[in-house]
Amino acid sequence: MLEVNGVRTHYQLLPARDPGAGEPPVVVFVHGLGYDSLASFWLTLCPPVAAAGMTALAYDLRAHGRTGRPPTGYRLSDFVDDLHALLDGVGVAGQVHLVGNSFGGTLAFSFAARHPHRVASITSIEAEPATASWAEKMARTLGGVVDGIAREEYLAWVSATFGAHHARLARAAHALILATSIVEEVPSGPLLTRAELARVSCPVLSILGDQGFQSDDPLAVARLLARCRTEVIEGQGHSVLVERHRTVRSMVLDFLGAQARRAAA
Repeated sequence: MLEVNGVRTHYQLLPARDPGAGEPPVVVFVHGLGYDSLASFWLTLCPPVAAAGMTALAYDLRAHGRTGRPPTGYRLSDFVDDLHALLDGVGVAGQVHLVGNSFGGTLAFSFAARHPHRVASITSIEAEPATASWAEKMARTLGGVVDGIAREEYLAWVSATFGAHHARLARAAHALILATSIVEEVPSGPLLTRAELARVSCPVLSILGDQGFQSDDPLAVARLLARCRTEVIEGQGHSVLVERHRTVRSMVLDFLGAQARRAAA
């Protein structure tokens, strides 16, 4: 645990296995909102990344997992400040590779726009930068969650369809919504201008499900960024990280390996 901007923050560090000469690359995993926590990466990507000779760092966002839950402070800028302070707190001084799922990817883009010198690459999984269209989509999604998640029939459907564990996660997400200003603050950004998006000059891999949140325009993110490659996984919705983790793992390892080889050349 580490005190980050006044919030007790849970993180896990998995050292690189057989890193070779020099300092191993550091890969930082940033999870999504609501049900999510660092566990989604710890169980899918952190071990193979460490086995490939890179250091894996995952953490629980404020109000998620084992991290503290302040009543307010949920603008994107707050999350960016948390990530910056976490890196300083654990002693990561150089560039990092960011891997973000859903809101975690949006956070990664905002972090890179604010601190471009700290980011070597971004892997965005079902995510997009904080633009006006993102804010509208996020407000609509969070509003739908608020309306639906409190209904007992919805929780009963989650339990019957996905099991008791997911029903507990849904109840925890509802408690998070009731106890914080997250629904009101997250869509407020701050949103990125064209000039700020231009500062995201690092290589970007955008991984999408063809039935996910960007199914209407899978290349929208690539048009916003200078160096973005898009990979679309067929037959998959927004939960691509969990449901197709082997495919995602292969894409992520190939991308990060290429970045490490380029840096070493």
